[in-house]
Formats: sequence, structure tokens, C-alpha cells
Amino acid sequence: MDRITLLESALEINRSELGDRHPDTVRSLNKLAGLYRTIGQYERALPLYESALEIRRSELGDRHPDTATSLNNLAMLYSSMGQYKRALPLFESALEIRRSELGDRHPDTATSLNNLAELYRTIGQYEQALPLVESALEISRSELGDRHPDTAMSLNNLGFLYESIGQYEQALPLYESALEINRSELGNRHPDTASSLSNLASLYTSMGQYDRALPLFESALEISRSELGDRHPDTATSLNNLGFLYYSIGQYEQALPLYESALEICRSELGDRHPSTAGSLFNLAGLYYNTQQYHQALSFIQQALQIYISILGSDHPTTQSAKSFLQEIKKQLGKDETCWEIATKTARTLIRKVFHGL
Repeated sequence: MDRITLLESALEINRSELGDRHPDTVRSLNKLAGLYRTIGQYERALPLYESALEIRRSELGDRHPDTATSLNNLAMLYSSMGQYKRALPLFESALEIRRSELGDRHPDTATSLNNLAELYRTIGQYEQALPLVESALEISRSELGDRHPDTAMSLNNLGFLYESIGQYEQALPLYESALEINRSELGNRHPDTASSLSNLASLYTSMGQYDRALPLFESALEISRSELGDRHPDTATSLNNLGFLYYSIGQYEQALPLYESALEICRSELGDRHPSTAGSLFNLAGLYYNTQQYHQALSFIQQALQIYISILGSDHPTTQSAKSFLQEIKKQLGKDETCWEIATKTARTLIRKVFHGL
């Protein structure tokens, strides 16, 4: 019996024996929803998280820490679905409740700080993200210790923020420390270890250290496939990451099937309007551009731009990069091929911005 079946059975028993409003039933709703979110089945997770939140608000009140947990869970799901505007007020409410009811130094408060910071980073509000993730890291180190997985998460998030703003030397030791903690505390096969491998590899790619990045990306992909499955969104991310490395070193034939597989998974598992789907479209646009297949590039970047505008807004840095790339492609459709080498460098710069933008 697989884990989904076990959790579904537990939920059914709790509902039957304890009732729909019992705390154990709510915990079963959250556990099953959490598993669905982890494996990328977001539409199955949504009604479960919504039910759990409604019950906790009704039975425990709007200020209870368990209500804050349900707000945070639902916000995490919305963020995973690319619905950032819906996630933001939920993250903010969860943080406010935890600060008020649990205190500024509680690990759950640090978790809320991390989650809100990561959302701000995702939508390009880096200045708002930085003090939150710094506070989360300080709390985790003080309250949980330097070796705790939550501390590793804060290290990763701070590293990711520094990488997003181009401060690579500050990001490097944070990523290295997070990877070492995850390997030691969670094991070499844990999905969080795979994420740390990908983060460090992406930084090496940004720094032009491709030989150091390649084995890390390959390891992350192998772990994701083995532990999460071939159809999981994290596996698609790993495919895109490895494809981007091959793209960066000009090995387009090796990058193409990886990008295509990632796009197919994103469309199937996340939908046509998700930012990860847009990222895959953007990647393919860059590849076709650099192989002078401008009409194919135009189609992919137009699709990506529509998604970015609808999800992130016109002013987001990723949306702006997509707009710039669209104009560059249109220019090349009417230019002589002697300009191709200069245009290729422009394309790589824009793609790199998007690769680290979400």
C-alpha cells in the first residue's frame, strides 16, 4: 500500500470515527494535502488545505497558531501554483499571528519569515526579502542550532537571494554550508539535498565554472527522478537546469531534449499558465534563437511573455527580460546574419537573468 493510499485511509477513518471537525481529521487533511503538494498534484491538495483552514478558523479561532499553520500551508500551495497575489496576504497573516502568539524567536516565526522572503524574491522585491531571510537565519541558528535542516533552508534562501542580485561571492559559502548540512542531517538521497546540489550548480554556472556545475546538476536530476518520479515538477526543474548548462556551453543538441521534456512535464503537471511553464518556453526560445531558428523562437517567447505578464505583472524583472528578448528576436528576423554573434551574446544574458529570476 503506497503512502497516498495510507493517508487517504487514515483520513476516511478519522472522518468516520471522530467526525469532520475533529483535530485529528484536520491533521489528516493537512498530511494528505502536503503529500499531494510535494508530488505536484496541486488541484487535489487545494480543497483539502481550504477545508483544514476553515475548520481551524471555526474551531480554534483566527489567532490560533494552528490557524496560522493552515494559512501558511495554503499560501505555500498558491505559491507553488504561481498564484503569488493570493499567496502574499496569507503568508503575511501567518507571520503576524506567529509573532503575536508564539513570539519573535519561535522557529515557526522563522519559517514564516523565510516563506514570505522567498515570495518577495520570486516577485522581484529583493530589498523587502533580504531583512526577512537574514532574521530567519539568525533565529534558526540561535533556537535550533547550526546543523538543523531549517538552518540549511535559511542558508539556501539567503544564498539564492544574493545570487539573484548578482552577489555570487556572498552566495557561495551559504550554498556550500547548506549542502553540507543537508547531506549530513538528511542524507545524500533527500530532495532537499538535491535542491542544494542544484543551487550550488546554478551558482557555478553563473560564475562560468561549468565543469564544477555539471556533476552537481546530474546528481540532482538523478535524485529527483529516483525519489520524486519522472513527472514531478522538481524533476522538470532539474531537466531545465541541466539543459541550461548545456545551452551555456553551446551544446544545443544535448540541451534541446532536456528542455522539451521539462516543458512537457510542466504543461502536464502545472498547467499552461504556470511560471515554470513560462520558464521552459523561455529556455526553448533562447535555444532556437541561438540556432538562428527565429520564427520558432518568436512563438515560444510570445507564449512565455503572456504568462509572465498575467502572473508576475509587466514590471517584474523576468517580464522585462522576456520583453527585451522578444524585441531582440523581432530585430533578428529582419537582419542580416552577420549580426548573429553579437545577438547570441545578448540572448544568453537575457536567458541567464530569467534562469535565476524564479
